[in-house]
Amino acid sequence: MTPTVIIPALTQLLLPLLLVAWVAFGRHPYRARWWLMIALAWTWIAAIGVAGLWLALPWYLYLVYAALLAAAMVGTWRREVELPFWPRSAQSRIGAVLLAALVLGAGVIVTYAIDGRRAPSAGVEAAFPLRAGTYLIVNGGRNELISAHVATLRDEARYRPWRGQSYGVDIVKLGTAGFRAPGILPQDPARYASFGDPVHAPCSGTVVAAADGVADQAVPRMDRAHMAGNHVILDCNGIWIVLAHLRRGSVLVRTGAAVESGKIIGEVGNSGNSAEPHLHIHAQRPGTTAEPLGGEPLPIRFDGRYLVRNQRLSRTDGRDG
Repeated sequence: MTPTVIIPALTQLLLPLLLVAWVAFGRHPYRARWWLMIALAWTWIAAIGVAGLWLALPWYLYLVYAALLAAAMVGTWRREVELPFWPRSAQSRIGAVLLAALVLGAGVIVTYAIDGRRAPSAGVEAAFPLRAGTYLIVNGGRNELISAHVATLRDEARYRPWRGQSYGVDIVKLGTAGFRAPGILPQDPARYASFGDPVHAPCSGTVVAAADGVADQAVPRMDRAHMAGNHVILDCNGIWIVLAHLRRGSVLVRTGAAVESGKIIGEVGNSGNSAEPHLHIHAQRPGTTAEPLGGEPLPIRFDGRYLVRNQRLSRTDGRDG
């Protein structure tokens, strides 16, 4: 099993269920611990709701946890209300302090994630490149907690060739019941709702580069020899828009061609440094021949919206989730 399955299973499935169960069935010697456990459960559910990576698990699961926690609070209220509020023993008081520290830590995560969702004051405007279905933003935002791409802003030599992707957005398509694929991490990329989804040009411009022929990898393998995989780079009024990890054989444009906004330029695939089918898109200043993705990164807005992790968009009715 891979980290994309193991980590969510522990932090987004097992831990919140344990916290809810502790509130519902645990014996609390004093009311303060009951309240602290409730606070810890609520803040952790909020943390995974805004910062969790909802790929192996459906995005709405944290709402189920919230409903279960609310039911647990109602069900245990009468039992707990008659207890003394504060512990009498020193050992119990130490336990209360430790619980309070955990609540504070979860609260810091929530605060940091919310801060990462703040829209920048300026950014490149583009049209959303996918048109038919419900889509989940996997990476997007201003800090590393909600976007893995932000790491390339670090002043390290290994990140220099990929710096342009620092404000990039990763998008997956959701299928039946909010899952992006049937089963747990199926290896065949064609089983994912994203695979083969038409990709539309997000702006009018000229094709700077168009690469095809890189194989789509079995999930969760990644091809680090061809980081962007099959991709298209558009020059839109001096800004480069990069669309990466396209399906092999799907790229429909060639270098030097003029492209109108909305034109289909390829399909979502799983080529290059991609653990499963998704579309990567980012804006940057022009790169160089040696480092085309090394240009200065630019925040990007889609139809006026700054997209961040766990935001959902339905392209059938045009509303945000």
